[in-house]
Parts: sequence; C-alpha cells; structure tokens
Amino acid sequence: VQLVESGGGLVQPGGSLRLSCAASGFAFSRYYMRWYRQAPGKERELVATIHSAGTSTNYADSVKGRFTISRDNAKNTVYLQMNSLKPEDTAVYYCYAQGGRWGQGTQVTVSS
Repeated sequence: VQLVESGGGLVQPGGSLRLSCAASGFAFSRYYMRWYRQAPGKERELVATIHSAGTSTNYADSVKGRFTISRDNAKNTVYLQMNSLKPEDTAVYYCYAQGGRWGQGTQVTVSS
C-alpha cells in the first residue's frame, strides 16, 4: 500500500496549487479518500473528504469555497485544488485512504 503526494510548494497569498496523491496496492475505487493538514505546533486537521464514486464531498469550514477535492478512479489518484490561498493555509498536507493509510505529506507554504 502506498500513497504518494506531490504538488506542494511556495506560493504567494491569493495564488493556487494543485496537490495530487497517487495510490497503489489497494482497491482505490472502493474507498473514501481524505486530505488532512498539519501546521507547526497544531493538531492535524481534516480538510476534505471525497467518497468512493466521487459524487459526495465534504470540506472544513476554513477551506469551503476555496478548495476542491476530486478523484480519478481510472488513475488511482485524488486531487486537492487550492485557490485563493492564505498564509494560514501553510501546512504539511497529507493524503489519507479509508482504513488508516497515510501518505508522507507535501509542504505547502503561502507567503509573500
């Protein structure tokens, strides 16, 4: 089982990033997927959830209207499109698969 995130980096406030999480080793299309984030000195926070077929999504209030979670079951990949980024979005972003599977994380830094 492997989850590999990519797409993090440094972006200015108001900018956009798209995170990807490539999954392997399990039946990806059967499970819900999530993105979490953890800022320095803070607890890990649930950002967004997408259910197995991709037809149902949920978001933390802090990102609603700015972030979009999506998935491509043919590519075993889940995405997080992040728009209108704010400095408080700075964190390590983790991909999570139902059943307790975690990626290694990707750093997102929002700063001018």
